Amino acid sequence: MIEPSPVTRSSLHRVSPIVAPMSVAVLPTRTWSDEQWERIKLGYEARGMDEKWNVFVEDEVAFLHRSWTGHGIFEASFSPVVGGGWRISAAAVESDPSRYRRSSDQYDRVMLELVLSGIVLGEPAVDLRAELVAVTSQASGRTDLPAGLIEHSALGDQPDRQGQLPGQDC
Repeated sequence: MIEPSPVTRSSLHRVSPIVAPMSVAVLPTRTWSDEQWERIKLGYEARGMDEKWNVFVEDEVAFLHRSWTGHGIFEASFSPVVGGGWRISAAAVESDPSRYRRSSDQYDRVMLELVLSGIVLGEPAVDLRAELVAVTSQASGRTDLPAGLIEHSALGDQPDRQGQLPGQDC
């Protein structure tokens, strides 16, 4: 099997940094295994117009950008955990409302973890998806919004990609 090439800043046609960084106040507490960290380091490139995220890693920082605009939305610094695995030790989020409409610290935490887990790793992330719906409904004051609409709005199309590596067909 051919080793996949990692997604890089230069392999993406449109990438712009966060212009108004703000520290993410509530970080994900998840510990990613060494194997998962290796997969995250390969990144993710949107494969179509309906996918919303591109992810690449430089050193130990994951950069999460919107695929259409190239705007940086999150930067997550990873650190090794004693005994194995990796954890997000610091993160920044775009606070310019013309680039990203953040609603709460909880929303930022869920989105950051969900892009890495659900999109990059291709995990079902059922609990995170439910939390995204709950946090969004609470922030908007609308409990009548369908879960699928909320997920699609935030994450884009999500074909079944569990375990898929960059360069593999959908």
